[in-house]
Amino acid sequence: MAIALPEQGLIALRKSVSRRQLYSNLFAIVGLISILVALVVLVALIIHLLSQGLTSIDWQFLTSPASSDAEEAGVFIALVGSGLVMLVTTTLAVPVGIAAGIYLEEYARKGWLADLIEINVTNLAGVPSIVYGLLALGLFKYALNLGESIITAGLTLALLVLPVVIVTTREAMRAIPSSLREAAYALGASKWRMVKDHILPYSMGSILTGIIIGLSRAIGETAPLVTIGALTFITFLPDSPIQPTFPFISFSWLLSPFTVLPIQMFSWVSRPDLAFEAKAAAAGAVLLALTLLMNGFASFLRYRLRKGIKW
Repeated sequence: MAIALPEQGLIALRKSVSRRQLYSNLFAIVGLISILVALVVLVALIIHLLSQGLTSIDWQFLTSPASSDAEEAGVFIALVGSGLVMLVTTTLAVPVGIAAGIYLEEYARKGWLADLIEINVTNLAGVPSIVYGLLALGLFKYALNLGESIITAGLTLALLVLPVVIVTTREAMRAIPSSLREAAYALGASKWRMVKDHILPYSMGSILTGIIIGLSRAIGETAPLVTIGALTFITFLPDSPIQPTFPFISFSWLLSPFTVLPIQMFSWVSRPDLAFEAKAAAAGAVLLALTLLMNGFASFLRYRLRKGIKW
């Protein structure tokens, strides 16, 4: 049975609905304008960077070491250094971060201690990178005596990425419906089998997104690497990990001095010669290409994972 509203109540209801629709439309407009402003600024910065740097990118630039002569300077040493540092960072941060996220979400006993750990991990994800640089300076460089090496840089950036990977892993696993866990238990699966065969495959796409976000942040970091003493001018490659004699693999490159693309850019921008500014812009374009390549690879993996899994 329908209830007839008084005329005044009906008018007030219509005004309330109209006011809420107006607020909703205003919010949508403000959000759209914010997105457009951010995109315009981003596109303008990228166009400015490419317009300055594309003319300097050639084969010689990509295969030459740093030099005091702007015409001969290249990014090969910094490119190799960035690759090796990110290799160490990925090897350390990704397995540890995923394992920690799985434990905290699925195995840790719920209570005040778990809540305290979650709060601290979430806060660590937003700590400025210079703090990690100061921590690494005291712990890895002086306490552990690792020096200004690739392993020190990799450990520093791994600490930077680790909270992001942990938080992303927990949120991705938390988004999986509880019915999937209950169905696995009903079929006799153990807790680890349930996590490994059901929860992780469905959440791996979101976990990969968080990993790439963390690594994309790490590859462009300068402050923590400057803090631990990364070299701004280096003309030699680290030791090769492949050796011609037994055992054919060497880890001496982990203790080699290094530089990375952001440090090389910082060094070139600091010079008064305008030719080095074009080189710095070219290095920035290379760094941007590496970041886009990483994100593209992650998107491809995420697409393949989601395509192979059907709810």
